[in-house]
Amino acid sequence: MSGTPQAAPPAPDIDMPIPPPGTMGPPTEYPRLRRECPLARVRLPIGATAWYVTRYDDVRDLIADPRLVRPTINDWPPGAGQAVADDEPGLITMMELNGPRHAALRRALAEPFSVRAIRRRLPRVQRCADRLLDEFAERGRPGDLVAGFLEPFPLMVMCELVGIPYEDSEYFLPMADAALGALVTLDEGREVTRLLREYIHTLLDRKRHEPADDMLTELVRDCARGTLDEESALNFGLSMLIAGYRTSTMFLGNAVLALLTEPAQYARLRDDRGLMPGAVEELLRYVPVMNGVVVLQAVEDIVLHGRTIHAGDAVLPVLAAANRDESVFPDADRLDLCRADNPHIVFGRGPHNCIGSHLARTELVVGLGALLDRFPNLRIAEGQLPTWDDESPSKSPLLLPVDW
Repeated sequence: MSGTPQAAPPAPDIDMPIPPPGTMGPPTEYPRLRRECPLARVRLPIGATAWYVTRYDDVRDLIADPRLVRPTINDWPPGAGQAVADDEPGLITMMELNGPRHAALRRALAEPFSVRAIRRRLPRVQRCADRLLDEFAERGRPGDLVAGFLEPFPLMVMCELVGIPYEDSEYFLPMADAALGALVTLDEGREVTRLLREYIHTLLDRKRHEPADDMLTELVRDCARGTLDEESALNFGLSMLIAGYRTSTMFLGNAVLALLTEPAQYARLRDDRGLMPGAVEELLRYVPVMNGVVVLQAVEDIVLHGRTIHAGDAVLPVLAAANRDESVFPDADRLDLCRADNPHIVFGRGPHNCIGSHLARTELVVGLGALLDRFPNLRIAEGQLPTWDDESPSKSPLLLPVDW
């Protein structure tokens, strides 16, 4: 039977913006897009297209819009077809959960991730920082701060608080990084799903027999009480493996580099620790990590700026672009550690706002404070530059040579 030919989807306006080579960014296209094309159709590295949203007000609204949901790795990119059987569990994290299961999991995690609970665990976070910096200093100077501190610190904190053995990182890190990079390496991300799920299942079983003071143990107890199902606990474990430390690593790495690139800023924070709370908020706003990494999918048509986002279309509300919007943040491209009015949206908004925001802030406060205490004269090593993965839309230094 012949049907009416379907119109081809409209051509992308541009390729997905990426930061300039050798920098953290942001992409140079942000100001023009906000001004001239705040809803742009972009071509992604995998060849699919998505709507790229750059104005603060639009991004703020869309990330809490119930007409947009987070697609699972099995449903992405749209129209690619199922790569796994429909009845086979996928790589579902907290971001992809919706409805009652998502609400139940967030209720179970509200106390473990609360300000009070994170404050109680502060000595453990501080010990992680001190231990790593002791080892880093012993290896002598100059040293690579990424390998010595910026990478392992958020990972160690996550493992310590969640209940994942840090010594297992050589096993799960390559798989977690493959899954996190599924936007580019989709097949590899799907291949590791089964292994990551099996690993978390093993940890949950261990917590039943060997309970500890960690978040997975608390979730296992919730499962035993019937207030949470095991699949939701597993979804949380996957969330922590895949994104629970990596974004913190990127924020910390770029924050330190931003301060070292402007040595007067590093010195100012070193000499006046009262600036730290506001400085952390400004660094979260300023550091352009969230460059189109939040992928949503429309479940019904949305009209914005005279264009129609159709049901099934992918949407990228660009948090990093919103946080540089000049209409909200005066002199937005300047790092201002004393910025008073700072309504950044780096942790999202609505039902899927980042539940780990208090922990992320604590890691930045402790990590930066430990560096300032131990290395008051920290600086980029003379004649050496950071190295980057210049193909990635979201970047942090792969290597940061420093001296002190």
